[in-house]
Amino acid sequence: MQEMIFDISPDKYNTLSEAERYLLNYIYEHLDDISTMSIVKLSENANVSTATIVRLMKKIGYDGYTSFKYAIHEKMGAPKVHKELEDIDIKIKRAILKNESEVIKTIQMLSIGTIEDAIQKINDSQKIYIFARGFSEMIANEMATKLQLLEKNCEVHNDPNIIKMKSQKLKGKELAIFVSLSGETQELIEACKNLRINNISTITLTTKMDSSLAKLSELIFLGYKDSHSYFPDYEVRSRLPLQVISRILLDAYVIRTT
Repeated sequence: MQEMIFDISPDKYNTLSEAERYLLNYIYEHLDDISTMSIVKLSENANVSTATIVRLMKKIGYDGYTSFKYAIHEKMGAPKVHKELEDIDIKIKRAILKNESEVIKTIQMLSIGTIEDAIQKINDSQKIYIFARGFSEMIANEMATKLQLLEKNCEVHNDPNIIKMKSQKLKGKELAIFVSLSGETQELIEACKNLRINNISTITLTTKMDSSLAKLSELIFLGYKDSHSYFPDYEVRSRLPLQVISRILLDAYVIRTT
């Protein structure tokens, strides 16, 4: 018992009555609740008299139960947090909510009909080309890997010259998927124009409905992008909405085709 949060020596512990020892043990097992528990409530919960509680408090060095509760609150209460840390905590929570909002709103914007149409095009295609630039390349690579695991013939291209060249050579049963946050990447726009001229099916994952790429594409998956960025001076905005779309699309494809 000498290791308890309220200091009591082994010798003093040996002087306690059986009821006081029981009460001390009860308090030890319910320390989290004691600071907000009245003496009457403690008496009821521990099944001891209030007199026993008062006697125990005296024996372990307190004027009474109130002073004991205060000491427990001070020793076990949450540490004081500086205002600067509170402000940081609020900002981190805002960052979490920003990501949550992007995910939820992106899911709400998805169309089951568009998902079904895209599944059909992926399933019918003899070969799939995924075009992406910058940070969107990571999503494109993930999509390609999953499609390859599903035994679909799939390639990813991020080089501007290769994108342009490939877009001129796609055939009727082939499919192009574009992954672009802004939908304004010039080489992707040019590639989509080439594909449209040759009547090649295209699917675009973007966050701008009125973007040049979206206007040219056959099927559009639109994600929600928060206007605030924690890296405003750099083009490193989160691709989370596009990643959510890509995962849902391929999960749905697996569900429909296996």
